[in-house]
Amino acid sequence: MNKPFLSVGHKIVRLAIIIVIPLLLIALFVWAGGWLDTGRLTSDKLIIALEKSNGNHPGYRRNHAKGVCILGDFSANGNASALSRAALFASGVTPVVGRLAMAGGNPNAPDYAVPIRSMALAFYQKNGEQWRTGMNAMPFFPVQSVQGFYDLQTATLPDAKTGKPDPARMQAFVRQHPEIKPFFAWAKQYVPSSSWVRDQFNSLNAFNFIDKEGHSHLVRWSMVPHADYQAMDENEKNDANFLQRDLQQRLANGPQKWDLMVTVAGSGDKGNDASISWPADRQVINAGTLTINKTTAQQQGVCNDINYDPLILPDGITASDDPLLNARSSAYAKSYNARTHEQAGAH
Repeated sequence: MNKPFLSVGHKIVRLAIIIVIPLLLIALFVWAGGWLDTGRLTSDKLIIALEKSNGNHPGYRRNHAKGVCILGDFSANGNASALSRAALFASGVTPVVGRLAMAGGNPNAPDYAVPIRSMALAFYQKNGEQWRTGMNAMPFFPVQSVQGFYDLQTATLPDAKTGKPDPARMQAFVRQHPEIKPFFAWAKQYVPSSSWVRDQFNSLNAFNFIDKEGHSHLVRWSMVPHADYQAMDENEKNDANFLQRDLQQRLANGPQKWDLMVTVAGSGDKGNDASISWPADRQVINAGTLTINKTTAQQQGVCNDINYDPLILPDGITASDDPLLNARSSAYAKSYNARTHEQAGAH
């Protein structure tokens, strides 16, 4: 039982590559949502921390800064219409404008250096309503509470003498928040794939699907790729932009596809704890297929002016009681306003 715990110190530098960048932004989500005392944590402190990690890059998103726009559609098969009255789940086709990206605030980071990737989508229903969702290629959040996010952000800050996280401080954090051990176990064995189209992207947060009778169904969802997983190889580790090149080459040969898989919570499953995976035996419904057929550069591209706020939801989908959702929404708005103001000033 002690061996995994002791390995935290030995593996902290590698694990911090995965954890620090997403957690800094999670802490920003937390601050923006007002869950922490601003005497302890302020926006200025977080922005400074982000810029120390990634540098200052005006005109770019504060997280997931490096990415590309994607265009396509979602073909619903009608299977999810029993759970949600949202128009996009009825049999038919809905246009989609999205983004594939990497975690972190540096738009010049090499693709091989950032293991966490993301997919953001905006579905445009015929009735004018939209569904916007942001998903990540990780199975769950590292910790269960807002305080835990803040504590982890603090624990992973570089030591002034070494420039690296302090293993002793991290071990103290693990003792205080033992729920992070499954995330460490995942991070130790995780090898990023060779392509965005080989990644599964997960909602992580739970939401409610509302059916035609007004009944609520707690769900999470994933975009499951049609392409099989293949690990990133040494050649790709030498190409700073291999993800974008790979996507362009694949789309030149044909559309790329993912299935929208909706997982329905069972008795006892929580909607307010994104650190816990629901059991594998839960009901899973294939709601339809996302097809991507075009990509463009993100700056001034079709996705540039879209704020992928997870609380922009159509009738038939509502937020769960996960406290991170309001915080994410607020932080996305701040990031959007800042970068669009910077872009406008550059012209």
